[in-house]
Amino acid sequence: MADTGYRQLRTSRANDVTGTIARTFSYIRKHYSFRFVLAIVFTMLSSLAGVISSYLFTPIINNYIVPYIGQENPDMSGFVRMLYLMVFIYVSGLLSSYAFSKLISIVSTGTLNHMRQDLFRVMEKLPLKFFDRRTHGEVMNYYTNDIDTIRPMLADAFPTMITTMITIVGCFGFMFSLNVRLSLIMLGVLIMMFMVTFFLAKSSRKTFAGLQKQISNINGYAQEMFSGQKVIKVFNHEKETMDGFLAFNNKLYDYSLRTNAYASMLMPINANLAYIAYAIVAVVGGKMCINGTMRIGDLASFLLFVRQFAAPISNLSQQFNGIMMSLAGAERVFDLMEMEPELDYGIIELVNVEEGKDELVETDKKTERWAWKIPVDPPMYTELKGDIRLNDVTFRYVEGKTVLKNVSLFAKPGQKIAFVGSTGAGKTTITNLINRFYDIEDQEGMITFDGIPIKEIKKDDLRRSIGMVLQDTNLFSGTIMDNIRYGRLDATDEECIAAAKMCNASSFIERLPHGYQTMLSANGSNLSQGQRQLLNIARCAVADPPVMVLDEATSSIDTHTEKLIEKGMDELMKGRTTFVIAHRLSTVRNANAIMVLEHGEIIERGNHEDLIALKGRYYQLYTGKAELD
Repeated sequence: MADTGYRQLRTSRANDVTGTIARTFSYIRKHYSFRFVLAIVFTMLSSLAGVISSYLFTPIINNYIVPYIGQENPDMSGFVRMLYLMVFIYVSGLLSSYAFSKLISIVSTGTLNHMRQDLFRVMEKLPLKFFDRRTHGEVMNYYTNDIDTIRPMLADAFPTMITTMITIVGCFGFMFSLNVRLSLIMLGVLIMMFMVTFFLAKSSRKTFAGLQKQISNINGYAQEMFSGQKVIKVFNHEKETMDGFLAFNNKLYDYSLRTNAYASMLMPINANLAYIAYAIVAVVGGKMCINGTMRIGDLASFLLFVRQFAAPISNLSQQFNGIMMSLAGAERVFDLMEMEPELDYGIIELVNVEEGKDELVETDKKTERWAWKIPVDPPMYTELKGDIRLNDVTFRYVEGKTVLKNVSLFAKPGQKIAFVGSTGAGKTTITNLINRFYDIEDQEGMITFDGIPIKEIKKDDLRRSIGMVLQDTNLFSGTIMDNIRYGRLDATDEECIAAAKMCNASSFIERLPHGYQTMLSANGSNLSQGQRQLLNIARCAVADPPVMVLDEATSSIDTHTEKLIEKGMDELMKGRTTFVIAHRLSTVRNANAIMVLEHGEIIERGNHEDLIALKGRYYQLYTGKAELD
């Protein structure tokens, strides 16, 4: 089953070093296995070339130099052949090293590319609460700092580890063939080096994970402060902002100091152990040569092996910081990938999670009629009408703080339902639940759409049937036409223009130098707030949904602009079930039903005339005797 492979990956703990490394290399195994194996072969050839070339000093010195010392015309033919052999081995090693570098670059860069794709795919399916609890800078940190820290492990540390292992094995093989006693001395030194490295790695892992977290925090804070520069300057909060930044920066400094301390300790310790070993081998080996128990060529090659096996360990020590940072970054990335998504598109294969099975299907293209397809045998179809009901819904974002308490209401097809109440009363929460941005527990009520519990409807299809115009405007880089078409990507230019005209957005669009092809800068900053909101409304109009949610849709539009779009909005809402949240009570007078909420409960309900006659909370708000908080 498709579920099995991905679930097995997800069960590996991201905070386990072995699991993190295994999960990272699963990308290589899937996408670059052949090139990776080829790269390993080349690095083995490169490392072996270095080891063999060092060993060749033994026969060169013992067979072609020492025997001919003092001779006037020595035979140099054998010596020259050995030199040619050494040159051939060195060149082969150089070419192998070059081929390895090219291949490992392709593998590492491609792996990060696939990881970013999977990270974005997973993040696109995460629930809104993930983004509600994090700043934009924290989210962006996953794509920049966290994933980029994995590169040194793949491109530098891992090749060095392979080279080190091959060099150590090769060196010790030749060293034991040359002299067992000296080899045992080096083996003891090697064990000490690995013990030091393991101890420091184990002790510093949490520190490096904390460093990644602090980098994420400071990025999030900086992004938030930069985007709010106008507010900061208006209220003269530069000093407070700087104090906040210094607090984050000082924490980052502390973690950076501790991580660098670990890295700074490792290299000198291993380097000094290697120097001590070299000195011991030189003294003991020199004495053995004097006593005649070891040949000079053997000692020369042995000393080269000592230097050769110590060099890659020293290089690996230098990359200690990068390895720990890579593991910390990979853990954060995989932790995010393991978060429970809404629609779980797994790293390996699509996972079938319980997100609903009923689908929205087109039953008649000519009349544009739609229906809910219930997957039974044979399939059943329920006409899409827009009948939405809430039955005894209780909801809380966090445990212990109830936002909605036993809310029940219904919206028949084509009705306009308005929500009125103070900030935090639960108005937006109701619309969030209808759209399944958040889910209610099974025992705390039910929401139905055309008689079907919304938990049984696929989220994509549910949201395709509900259009939303929010108070906050969100436009994307591209033309005005592109932004309107975002509501329905297959909409024609004519349909987009018709939607703009319906909402009276065409009047200002046509006055722009390039009309509908005008390019928008970051979030439409080259337009006024009212113009941006008109484009949001046009985007919803082109989607042509049977149900609409207007969450303070006209709060950012001046009174004159609001009057311009009222007629268009009435046309847009005609025949559609509409939920309206508004502070301007004049915009909800014609609603079929008005729900007055306070503290998560509906305290009054009825149409405008009924509520005025009741002379309760709505009457006080409408007549100005009370104000919304």
